[in-house]
Amino acid sequence: MGNKFWPIFFIFWPVVAIITCVIAPAYGWWFPTPPLSKLGVQIDNLFYLILVIVTVTFVGTHIALGYVLWRGVDNREKKAWFSHGSHNLEVLWSIAPAGVLLFISLYQLDVWRQFRVTSSFPADTQLLAEVTARQFEWRIRYPKPGREFKNSMEVKQWLAGPQDGDLYTVNDLRIPVDKNVLIYLRSMDVQHSFFVPALRIKQDAVPGTVIPIWFGATQRGDFDLTCTELCGWGHYKMRGRVFAQTEVEHGQYLKTLEAEQSFDGVTKPGTSGAMVASWGVSDSVKDDD
Repeated sequence: MGNKFWPIFFIFWPVVAIITCVIAPAYGWWFPTPPLSKLGVQIDNLFYLILVIVTVTFVGTHIALGYVLWRGVDNREKKAWFSHGSHNLEVLWSIAPAGVLLFISLYQLDVWRQFRVTSSFPADTQLLAEVTARQFEWRIRYPKPGREFKNSMEVKQWLAGPQDGDLYTVNDLRIPVDKNVLIYLRSMDVQHSFFVPALRIKQDAVPGTVIPIWFGATQRGDFDLTCTELCGWGHYKMRGRVFAQTEVEHGQYLKTLEAEQSFDGVTKPGTSGAMVASWGVSDSVKDDD
């Protein structure tokens, strides 16, 4: 049995890999949530395609390696066959991986186009906010409630600097559910990465560059917003939340935020934007008296 340790060792791991993949979803060893965006479904499909290719390759190579070692243990008296190389084999194992990579590259082009090419963004995408990453927080700027979202050349003017009446929050991004929204991503200092796992959205924030991102949540909820670029000693705590709300809730949130921001310190506002950030819209609406 001792002589067959290595053959068994290399055959054991592909078996473990297959069993793990089969039982993983039932035990929650998978994605943190199902894809909660339409684009996220397509991104998951790409992941599964690559997972199948990698799994087949991993299992196949380990079984072949285990088989060769097993045969070697049983045939100690037989001399091994030695070759200086095979031109045909070298061509084959060069072309096969290249072909697989080319297939994956071409297969994912449509998803890449939808997410990265601005001319391919959905026609109903609405400009929502500007998100600025900095060590170590996310700063969000919304247009004033009632102000029309700007586009084309007007967007550049809007992004050139804050406008009177713009609203601000930190680590708290609110979006209307079942709507395609657009944000502009900036970095104030170093490179960061905007990542919402539940929505399968990930984009680096690069200093000196304004990057458009579109996405949309298919159901209400609150989702983690993290930075996935090592950006300094406080990288681990650069966390925020993305709240998907109904349009009514989102409109109320912006009005509440505006009331707090316009508070003069004397006149008691009807609602508090700080309470919204902590507890949600439904808990923040108070009577004036």
